[in-house]
Amino acid sequence: MRTYHCFWLLFWAGQPHQSFLTPLSKRTSGFPEKEKVLVLSGNSRQELHRSKRSWMWNQFFLLEEYTGTDYQYVGKLHSDQDKGDGSLKYILSGDGAGDLFIINENTGDIQATKRLDREEKPVYILRAQAVNRRTGRPVEPESEFIIKIHDINDNEPMFTKDVYNASIPEMSDVGTFVVQVTATDADDPTYGNSAKVVYSILQGQPYFSVESETGIIKTALLNMDRENREQYQVVIQAKDMGGQMGGLSGTTTVNITLTDVNDNPPRFPQSTYQFRAPESTPPDSPVGRIKANDADVDENAEIEYSITEGDGYDMFGIITDKDTQEGIITVKKALDFENKSLYILKVEATNTHVDPRFLYLGPFKDSATVRIQVEDVDEPPVFSRPAYIMEVKEDVPINSVIGTVTAQDPDAAKNPVKYSVDRHTDMDRVFNVNSGNGSIFTSKPLDRETLLWHNITVIAAEINNPKQSSRVPVFIKVLDVNDNAPEFAMFYETFVCENAKAEQLIQTLSAVDKDDSYSGHQFSFSLAPEAASSSNFTLQDNRDNTAGIFTRKTRYNRHEMSTYFLPVVISDNDYPIQSSTETVTIRVCACDHRGKMLSCNAEALIHPTGLSTGALIAILLCIIILLVTVVLFAALRRQRKKEPLIISKEDIRDNIVSYNDEGGGEEDTQAFDIGTLRNPEAIDDNKLRRDIVPETLFMPRRTAAARDNTDVRDFINQRLKENDTDPTAPPYDSLATYAYEGNGSVAESLSSLESVTTDGDQDYDYLSDWGPRFKKLADMYGTMDSDKDS
Repeated sequence: MRTYHCFWLLFWAGQPHQSFLTPLSKRTSGFPEKEKVLVLSGNSRQELHRSKRSWMWNQFFLLEEYTGTDYQYVGKLHSDQDKGDGSLKYILSGDGAGDLFIINENTGDIQATKRLDREEKPVYILRAQAVNRRTGRPVEPESEFIIKIHDINDNEPMFTKDVYNASIPEMSDVGTFVVQVTATDADDPTYGNSAKVVYSILQGQPYFSVESETGIIKTALLNMDRENREQYQVVIQAKDMGGQMGGLSGTTTVNITLTDVNDNPPRFPQSTYQFRAPESTPPDSPVGRIKANDADVDENAEIEYSITEGDGYDMFGIITDKDTQEGIITVKKALDFENKSLYILKVEATNTHVDPRFLYLGPFKDSATVRIQVEDVDEPPVFSRPAYIMEVKEDVPINSVIGTVTAQDPDAAKNPVKYSVDRHTDMDRVFNVNSGNGSIFTSKPLDRETLLWHNITVIAAEINNPKQSSRVPVFIKVLDVNDNAPEFAMFYETFVCENAKAEQLIQTLSAVDKDDSYSGHQFSFSLAPEAASSSNFTLQDNRDNTAGIFTRKTRYNRHEMSTYFLPVVISDNDYPIQSSTETVTIRVCACDHRGKMLSCNAEALIHPTGLSTGALIAILLCIIILLVTVVLFAALRRQRKKEPLIISKEDIRDNIVSYNDEGGGEEDTQAFDIGTLRNPEAIDDNKLRRDIVPETLFMPRRTAAARDNTDVRDFINQRLKENDTDPTAPPYDSLATYAYEGNGSVAESLSSLESVTTDGDQDYDYLSDWGPRFKKLADMYGTMDSDKDS
């Protein structure tokens, strides 16, 4: 007979349609009144119902967020093999077994040890088994069951953003979409209404509305104007449980900004503007600013200004300042108070970006009247012309008036004007101007041939305010007068051959005239009256401003007359006629048979063997250089004859001046005391330079002979004084002074005057220790000592 073993599972059932729909405040704890029994036998499972249930046999339910003090009871395991003798042991495995879920191994009771949160884990899968306590072998197959956590409404809706930002154009229609908000609920959306969210508006009416199911925010008021209010803050609530009482809720804030549209035309705050402009205002300078107000912003507030009409339409202009949206009125032409003092303009301001949807709000432009008053300014005098051109003949007398300049004060006061010449433009003071009437007259004679044009500047200044002055250039052209006689175009010096024939052309003459002839120069040539009849030459006028000189006779003798001077008279044809007498030099020269000059009595003009002027100058320079060289050589030779004081570096000597009375020498102690020579106080300063030869030769002065008993110091001082004051006393090139050197010298005295006073020979080896400067002395005295020792 086949044995079927049954496995019973008892659990707390409760009634699902009552307990799971109960609010959190009505949660209950404890065990269910009824149990569900699971019979497991072999490979088949059979449910035995004590009461009819609609549950699945292997699925158990447990409420989340249990708040009781005891462990929450889940169910009971029981096997039909359990005889109650304690031989069986129940084992639980799977999700949370032993930690979250525990089982009484003797009774099979299952309990939950902690609060369960469906949002963390909604389902737990467990496995139950009964084993023999003694052998450890299972007495029933392992059975799997599910514990499902039933949801309660413990999570409020959460928006995806804490703050929403949105914008819409102003003046939008009702129902215009603004933004959509979204809230989510962590509760189970498949069980009850815990996750069913409904949206509502808490703040923002009556301007905006929200759809309860979608969270879409729309406009609810017509013609919202940005200029009245630009920012709106709307608070939206999301509530679960379908919005019913007891549901949880969350909120979010939506900041809504109205963007600008061009719904406001520009408007001038006043209809008339007044400005003042000095008449000295330069062109393109600003006169004033006007501005039309526009409540819009950015490009919708951009304004273009223009002058539509007025009597100053061509005198003024207007431009737009893009930063401030102001109209800047500028001067286009120079203003003149005396000509017109008031201008009236009509200025128009127009929006550059017009929205056709709002044309019904009125024309998007406005106009205003601008009055510009021109102010009088003390202006400098104004000349009647920008420049003056005058002409004057070069022979006009001094103080002759050549023209007049006129300037007057343009102001209404008509201040008197005085004139003057800018001397920087007339350094020679050739012209002057009458300070009262502006007439220009000459101050010095004029000469067209020296300067044809004179460009001067005349200054006109107000007498009451000399700083107000103006200048005008005056160009004066000097007209020509026939005041220059014609003259030869070059210096003529020609020759005639001794063997010349009569009527032979020897020179062609031409002339020039500094004067300017409008019809062209026409010169006439003739011989001077004193040479016309007696001259050996004739002159022929060619009537083309040239003339030819011809021989009158055959053969000329250079020994009789070597040079002829032929005076020629040149006249012009202008009025008054000017003429001059020029001289042609004609030399008689020897020529060959072809008429080529060979030589002349005087210096030949053109001779192959003659010397030119340049060659003669070169020869003279060479002679001068040779003379200078000879003089320098003689001076050098004379200088070399002088014997130098020191012939070579090896010749070391003292400059000794001999005196007639030498005394008895160093050993003659009875004559005089030599120690006085060492007194430094006895040295007198030099009065004259002794290093040059005196320019004036002085006769040597005779001095009285010294007395026999004269002290040697007085004697020497007398001689020194005589030589110091005598410019002819030698030496002329140098003067060596030896003074008392004192007692501080380490080497003591090196003089040989006191060497005889020392007893015995001296040792000069210490000189070699004094360095390279005393090497010469060390070699000299050291050698002497060594020789003496040898």
